[in-house]
Amino acid sequence: MLGAQRIAPVNSGVVWRAPAQLESNGRARRSWVPGHRSPVAGARPIRAVISSEDKAVESGAKAVESKDGNVLSSSSSSSSSAKGIDVRAVITIRKKMKEKITEKIEDQWESFMNGIGQGISIQLVSEEIDPVTMSGKSVESFVRGWLPKPSNLPYIVEYAADFTVPLDFGSPGAVLISNLHGKEFHLMEIVIHGFDEGPIFFPANSWIHSRKDNPESRIIFRNQAYLPSQTPPGLKDLRREDLLSLRGNRKGERKPHDRIYDYAPYNDLGNPDKSEDLARPVLSGEERPYPRRCRTGRPPTRTDPMCESRAEKPHPVYVPRDETFEEIKQNTFSAGRLKALFHNLIPSIAATLSSSDIPFKCFSEIDKLYNDGVLLLEDEDQKISGNVFPSNMMKQVLSVGQKLLKYEIPAIISRDRFAWLRDNEFARQTLAGVNPVNIEILKEFPIVSKLDPAVYGPPESAITKELIQQELSGITVEEAIEEKRLFILDYHDMLLPFIGKMNTLPERQAYASRTVFFFTRTGFLRPIAIELSLPPTPSSPGKKRVYTHGHDATSHWIWKQAKAHVCSNDAGVHQLVNHWLRTHACMEPYIIATHRQLSAMHPIYKLLHPHLRYTLEINALARQSLINGGGIIEACFSPGKYAMEVSSAAYKSMWQFDMEALPADLIRR
Repeated sequence: MLGAQRIAPVNSGVVWRAPAQLESNGRARRSWVPGHRSPVAGARPIRAVISSEDKAVESGAKAVESKDGNVLSSSSSSSSSAKGIDVRAVITIRKKMKEKITEKIEDQWESFMNGIGQGISIQLVSEEIDPVTMSGKSVESFVRGWLPKPSNLPYIVEYAADFTVPLDFGSPGAVLISNLHGKEFHLMEIVIHGFDEGPIFFPANSWIHSRKDNPESRIIFRNQAYLPSQTPPGLKDLRREDLLSLRGNRKGERKPHDRIYDYAPYNDLGNPDKSEDLARPVLSGEERPYPRRCRTGRPPTRTDPMCESRAEKPHPVYVPRDETFEEIKQNTFSAGRLKALFHNLIPSIAATLSSSDIPFKCFSEIDKLYNDGVLLLEDEDQKISGNVFPSNMMKQVLSVGQKLLKYEIPAIISRDRFAWLRDNEFARQTLAGVNPVNIEILKEFPIVSKLDPAVYGPPESAITKELIQQELSGITVEEAIEEKRLFILDYHDMLLPFIGKMNTLPERQAYASRTVFFFTRTGFLRPIAIELSLPPTPSSPGKKRVYTHGHDATSHWIWKQAKAHVCSNDAGVHQLVNHWLRTHACMEPYIIATHRQLSAMHPIYKLLHPHLRYTLEINALARQSLINGGGIIEACFSPGKYAMEVSSAAYKSMWQFDMEALPADLIRR
């Protein structure tokens, strides 16, 4: 902890704004006119004492130590005088871990600018209100000297600014900080020393924009939660002003330094200007409802004014500045994304881009993916690198000539090569696999669809009592339902409206599926029937067929093929609905609303904020290359170009806020 000793009086050049100096509206403002000298004529410059080699500001003073023992300031026997109380603000800033040569030169220039008092302005605002101006009392000072302190973390630096505050100033509740440099910096925290109550913390963890980008100062509130009705009088205007600054005016394209949270529909997934095949419908309104995303304000496409133009790689998609990945997070995310692409997506990408088919002729060839890897010829590697990865990334990962991609052995087949083929493993994964949140207890029989029978035919399922009775260990269907031993994995109504369109896509053949499971007396869950359905067409009625595991070789392998169709549907629903929609997309409007409606001082905001961070950035990256037209999801999952329409239909039919959390979700199922 930084020392809490009072700081010796120094000739700091601090400006105390008397009521007559405030703006006519009576509010403590954050603006000042930078000059080449100290704001008070004749005041000597202040040097930020931030290393153990530096001495105290005034001779004969007692040192105040920082968190790691380095001297930050000094204190004499008294820190108050007839003029006021001398206090010090210690500012912690995080620089980039890996700086380029040009950035290091810029840092030296910034050090010079701070040395002459033209780098950073800090204004303390009291919780107490001035009875004349009816706004918070305030004092202003400037950081002088930008000298990095010795540290185990060289990218963490501390600076100081000194103030003399009136005796009746009260407790500071906010800090207004102005960045006069040409580029932003990342502020971690500000700690004020010298008040009787001890150190006062102002956590930030925020990027402070340059005044060249935005002339307004940033407001940083004290680490104290207040409901709106409890806000100290001196902070009420700042609380309101800070919220308004986050809402924007819905005009223009957002800039990288902006911190504006606003709403927009999902109208940037397609790229009709590039190709008609890449056009995608807007997800909005009653027909295709969908959660809102963060507004970027990019111009519309030339082909379709309802669609927003896309920001393609390497150009970033706008998110509010503090939502972007920090340097460590970005490196971790990039490494994980590269590993995921190589380990999970390369086979399908290679098969798509290769001039020759790469079929698996037998199960032993699948085993070779893990034992020997897969070889790509140089021309095939060039196709992959040109379409999927930046060329420099591929050069770092793959060598010249033939390329070898090898995969870790999955835990399931490491113990049993054919475990994934067996019924008990198929059932286990509905409860403990990638997607354990769709299986439901079967509450009534016969199973009936909720789709319009005039469009999709008779609603009754083709799964009859006679087909499953023999699998129920001697009890009736009614008894099994009463004992809660029948379960269902039902993707029929979710997928049937899209099956016809999906099957028009090249190399796609899909069915809407229902799977019934039975919980045996021995404690095992077992699949007993699978129904695969096709929708009606103008020339033929809909088709439904039920499969059971059978007892001969032919029905045995047909049963496994039916399970493969269920797994294909399950993978798509997991990714498009349970993962993307319920985990990412549905969170985005709540994140936006939290920042627009709750002040950083609000106790609910303080509880939510750690859980909301980075989601907007991840979602923006997904819109750019994952769920976009022609993106990875469309290439790797059965719905293809209709993937996001399936996600929208699921949102319309099943998503309900009060049913998402536990235990409501388990009770519903």
